[in-house]
Amino acid sequence: MMRVWRVAARLLVATACVSLTYAQVADWPSERPPAPLAAREVNFPPFSVRTLTNGLEVVAVAHHEQPAVTMRLLVRVGAAQDPDGRAGLAGQVAHLLDQGTTSRSAQEIADQIDSIGGALGTGSGSDLTSISAVVMKDSFAVAMDLVGDVVRNPAFAPDEIDRQLEQAISSLQVSQEDPGYVASVLFDRLVYGFHPYGRAGGSSESLTRITRDDLRTFHEQYFVPNNMILAIVGDVVADEAFAAAERVFGAWPRQDVPAWTPVDPPAPTRRVVVVDKPDAVQTEIRVGQLAIPRKHRDYLPFDVAVKILGGEGANRLHRVLRSERGLTYGAEADTQALKFAGSFVAETNTRTETTAETLRLAVDEFAKIQRQPVFPRELADVQAYLMGSFPLTIETPNDIATTVINAVFYELPIEEVGTYRERVRRVTPADIQRVARLYIQPDRLSIVLVGDAAAFSAQLRAAGFPEFDVIPIAQLDLTSPTLRKARGQAP
Repeated sequence: MMRVWRVAARLLVATACVSLTYAQVADWPSERPPAPLAAREVNFPPFSVRTLTNGLEVVAVAHHEQPAVTMRLLVRVGAAQDPDGRAGLAGQVAHLLDQGTTSRSAQEIADQIDSIGGALGTGSGSDLTSISAVVMKDSFAVAMDLVGDVVRNPAFAPDEIDRQLEQAISSLQVSQEDPGYVASVLFDRLVYGFHPYGRAGGSSESLTRITRDDLRTFHEQYFVPNNMILAIVGDVVADEAFAAAERVFGAWPRQDVPAWTPVDPPAPTRRVVVVDKPDAVQTEIRVGQLAIPRKHRDYLPFDVAVKILGGEGANRLHRVLRSERGLTYGAEADTQALKFAGSFVAETNTRTETTAETLRLAVDEFAKIQRQPVFPRELADVQAYLMGSFPLTIETPNDIATTVINAVFYELPIEEVGTYRERVRRVTPADIQRVARLYIQPDRLSIVLVGDAAAFSAQLRAAGFPEFDVIPIAQLDLTSPTLRKARGQAP
């Protein structure tokens, strides 16, 4: 027994010494990971840009390392343009594009892309809709024809519409029981308010209202060449790419696109919402606020600041919440920069009994990064990660197509892609503190907790969060100003 006490005493002394040493070291972290390898030179492949007479913007990028070609067509429309009462419409249009055209059935489309060993996909987000195809070089012309048919001539067959809507509603009903999903969509609603970015892709009610006429009208209004960007990347030369674009899309007439001016998101304000899920054994946590759009001149240093808080290369939240306190399996923070606005969010989950402690520590980290300059070594670690991983973002034609088309969509100079590492290297601790003070307001954070409210409500008040709303998960309604379903409305 005496030996046990001696061991314990030695551990206490060692711990005290480590704490004292840490307090005296004016840098972070106290232990260094292996040094990164020297960054090899990476040159962005040559590119050309041309606008067809009908307004279609075409970007051709030559990348001859593989005998493959990627085509990515982006339409400047997404969930943000969903009509009132029809939230989810843009997503359904995107899902139905490759489910049959006026000349091909869904099965024929699938069989044709499979027969040439390619892949075809469609999708949508808040700001955009995309159609992508990846094929071997010898099937380039076939794939271009298929992409053209899919984007121009969707059939919107009634049976396919019914199937897609049924799947979407069923998936949504499952998601509404998932604490992580609920926390994320509610966070967006708090941050963006009734700005279209605050809509979560629709509800069962709005999806049920969507008709074939809605789908066709939306497609006719927004799917026009002067509202599109086409990137062709891979084993092609520029003249070949532009000739293919002209052949497939050149005769498509331009058309006026409906004007769209969204309401401004609300200014950041402190609000804590607890979604009560009594059977939960852990709590999902989201903390953040409104930030800046992708085109903003401060985006890069702000993105680096958020990565120091909770991203690759540093991640203060992970260090404090997991490594030091053992409160969670992981924590992260990220920017969500869109066309007209943006946000940043930290997310984690923890045991019910440690909810308040975890939240308090996370909010404290928001305050610290704003109040105190980051350590040069800490910033250097994030820079090393970003610069070292950059080549992976332009490794394949598909990666390059994504990078290029995003630059064009967000109205960024394509030339900046090739200077990314140098721009990251130039970010200083002073830049980090400047953007943190400009865009992080710890006293105005939006906070969402999804878990067993009765088990941690008293802890929240003791931890400095005296005011919060508690909403039973069955009563949550993101379309309501109160976030609650109306009295008498079925859960």
